[in-house]
Amino acid sequence: MLLGGLHSLSGVHTQFWWLQIASLALLVWRIGAAPPARAAALGMLFGTAWLVGSIWWLFISMHRYGGLPAWMAALAVLLLSAFMAVFLAAAMGAFARWRSGRLLADALLLAALWLLAELTRGALFTGFPWAASGYAHVDGPLADLAPWLGVYGIGFVAALLAALPALAWARGGRARAGSALALAAVLAALGWAHPADFTQPSGTLKVSLLQGNVPQDQKFSIAHLPEALAWTRKHLLAAQGELVLGPETVIPLLPAQLDPAYWAELLAHFRTGKQAALVGLPLGDEALGYTNSVAGISAASAAEPGGFYRYDKHHLVPFGEFIPLGFRWFTQMMNIPLGDFNRGALVAPPFPVLGERVAPNICYEDLFGEELAAGFADPATAPTILANVSNIGWFGETIAVGQHLNISRLRTLELQRPMLRATNTGATVVIDHHGVVTHALKPHTQGVLEATVQGRNGITPFAWWAARLGLWLPTAFALLIVAAAVGRQRVSQPPG
Repeated sequence: MLLGGLHSLSGVHTQFWWLQIASLALLVWRIGAAPPARAAALGMLFGTAWLVGSIWWLFISMHRYGGLPAWMAALAVLLLSAFMAVFLAAAMGAFARWRSGRLLADALLLAALWLLAELTRGALFTGFPWAASGYAHVDGPLADLAPWLGVYGIGFVAALLAALPALAWARGGRARAGSALALAAVLAALGWAHPADFTQPSGTLKVSLLQGNVPQDQKFSIAHLPEALAWTRKHLLAAQGELVLGPETVIPLLPAQLDPAYWAELLAHFRTGKQAALVGLPLGDEALGYTNSVAGISAASAAEPGGFYRYDKHHLVPFGEFIPLGFRWFTQMMNIPLGDFNRGALVAPPFPVLGERVAPNICYEDLFGEELAAGFADPATAPTILANVSNIGWFGETIAVGQHLNISRLRTLELQRPMLRATNTGATVVIDHHGVVTHALKPHTQGVLEATVQGRNGITPFAWWAARLGLWLPTAFALLIVAAAVGRQRVSQPPG
């Protein structure tokens, strides 16, 4: 369990990227010649500790803001982590069952099973890929692989680099020395290499990003709404940027619930000038259902239905934006404004602003790089800028803010597009196409970030294959390696 805790540390403090490889190597060493049942148990303990250490902040949303008893909230985090650790337990058990004793073949098998465990966690039951192992490397030498392989591919390579020395250790002598030299050579080569640029500048845009820092227990409070809405109105209208970006539910009411003068003033301001705005708010009605959305207001969008561009969130959060079958009893125990939202389209047209194509995504959606890549199938209409609007005030002043920032940074590396992040409590930043934060507001403060961002054209290899094949390509790759290992074992076993 200690190794799993160290593994989670590398995902939070990415300067310790090497700790991800080291902790996994020690897990593989501990498995050693263990039988499948013991290997699975070790994988279960490692995975549970890794995930508890990565998502413990869910406790805050359920206990502090949801009113769930502390013991029940803690148990829920533990059970969720243990459930997701089952995939890793199965992978380690399968490795112990199918290993052959050949160093390179077994290292590839371990990495392929690790990849399958991460892909399963990232896709099954709508997926929860938070803390995927590749995020630990956003500041390390493996980050240069992102535009080729994506976050799961980085995780595969890291697992391979961890498995080789761990498996070689039992062989001693030349195997130990050779694997250590190979690991050092690969990391040194990646560290010295310059990241490949697959994109070109498309233009620049002045942006203003709002961070209201509204406490979560006041976010939907009738008593505090007037103050929050007044702050939002003031800074939307006073912002200097050519694009003004407001966080997720920065307006927490439907347009029909607002003072008519409030919404009309925003529409008039951005329809008649050179500025444009993207504003997070709920949309819909009782008859058609509701969506977690972003409204884009500009002179060009006045001809759109409703008089504004509309982006509806596609990838909804379980328990927060839809209630999984059989769990309504659990959500009814919490004092949180939950709902069953309608799901938006996977691929939505970008919002045009002064020649740039801005693609919004809402909070949790930027965990799914393959879904963002779906909008890159046609280079002529692909986004030039990504814009994430978030509210993770549910999780207090915790590691969730930094983790989400690293997730966004890796998306910029995969797609080589800048990312604007306008959030309620942080991190409100501008990230360039190389994953570097160029402008930032201090988290958990109130303010407006004024910055200039450079848009990009062009398609990375990851964007090309992920737009067409999604996660099927890495899944097929991993399955082929596993199938080869199983086939070799059957051939080597005597008949009968």
